[in-house]
Amino acid sequence: MKSFFPRLVLVLLVLSVVQIARAQTSTEALPDGRTAATVARTDLPNLVRRVKPSVVSVLTYDAKGEPLISGTGFFVRPGEVLTNMHVIKGAHRVEIHTLEGKGRTYPVAGALAVDDEADLALLKVDLPADRSKPLMMTTSLPDEGEQIFVIGNPLRLEGSVSDGIVSAIREVPDLGRIIQITAPVSHGNSGSPLFNMRGEVIGIVTVKVTNGQNINLALGVARINSLPRGELISFDQIAARNKSTTQPEVLAELWYRGGIDSLWLGNYDSALNYFETAANRNPRRPETWIQIGYCKVKQGRNEEAIRAYKRALQLRPDSAEAYNKLGDAYFFGGRFDEAIASYRQAARVQPDQPEAYYNLALAYLETGDRESAMAQSRTLESLAPDLNKKLLAEMKQ
Repeated sequence: MKSFFPRLVLVLLVLSVVQIARAQTSTEALPDGRTAATVARTDLPNLVRRVKPSVVSVLTYDAKGEPLISGTGFFVRPGEVLTNMHVIKGAHRVEIHTLEGKGRTYPVAGALAVDDEADLALLKVDLPADRSKPLMMTTSLPDEGEQIFVIGNPLRLEGSVSDGIVSAIREVPDLGRIIQITAPVSHGNSGSPLFNMRGEVIGIVTVKVTNGQNINLALGVARINSLPRGELISFDQIAARNKSTTQPEVLAELWYRGGIDSLWLGNYDSALNYFETAANRNPRRPETWIQIGYCKVKQGRNEEAIRAYKRALQLRPDSAEAYNKLGDAYFFGGRFDEAIASYRQAARVQPDQPEAYYNLALAYLETGDRESAMAQSRTLESLAPDLNKKLLAEMKQ
């Protein structure tokens, strides 16, 4: 009995140390930089207070000074506000209204960049530099189920906050990743920043309507970062840009945009009908054939997709996107050697494109060449560490 109590004390001491260690691990960083404790007590009000001054209302007017539609934007650089292209379309004059304090209204000089396909417009705002508070952006895609929040101006209710989760992530070729969210959005939310729970922008909200219902979608940040800035364009110039286009190209563009809208919503059958009609109107546009191939892969029609991608490459031989997608069609058709050749060509055309190395690694794994797959992982680590982590996780399965 004399040795029992010392041993009991020793056991209790060990258990105490274990409990302390467990408590400490709750404050250690998770792979995404957060801690378990932080996740458990996320303070959304503090996040909102921090980022809200960087969000603005975008107000548009016609030539007579009558109000048109309103939307949302946010500062990406001092004096530069990002919003949706459709918010300013047809406007003669544009203003922004800031949300900090009582807010102030500033004139917009014009657009530094427009991207019709991605529905993006970069606005130049005349205001003091210290009034601009650019938001932090991250190209890291969120996980499905991850919590997010939106700040915008639905129905002119300025600075409204809504939250939810990421319900799905889709791809639109030549456009980027589409993030579907459960956070409620309405007209006026177009151009709103989509935030993760670290207050980083992960996308820009674009309101899409189908069957009378809003579908809550956002375009991932990668497309925003690739938006080229040029000379200042007036809003009258933006409105006049398409008037010189020939009629067949106008009709083809309308059908193409309809297909893009369907892809945003994940409706591949409808999108294919739009794109095939666009190709009939203007068969010289390589992006149309890429979209046709993508829709046919989604339908399991891989041989037809291969033909569409080859048509795109005839029109644009240096398209890394077309080579990547051609590789996908071969991959899903079980033609792995041809898939590898296509992915390697995509990497040669665009060496800094992470997707090609990720796809190559998966194709090599299908052929049993694990050593070559690991070589792609080493290249991918320097280009896109998050995507490489996903690859390594899949290689362990």
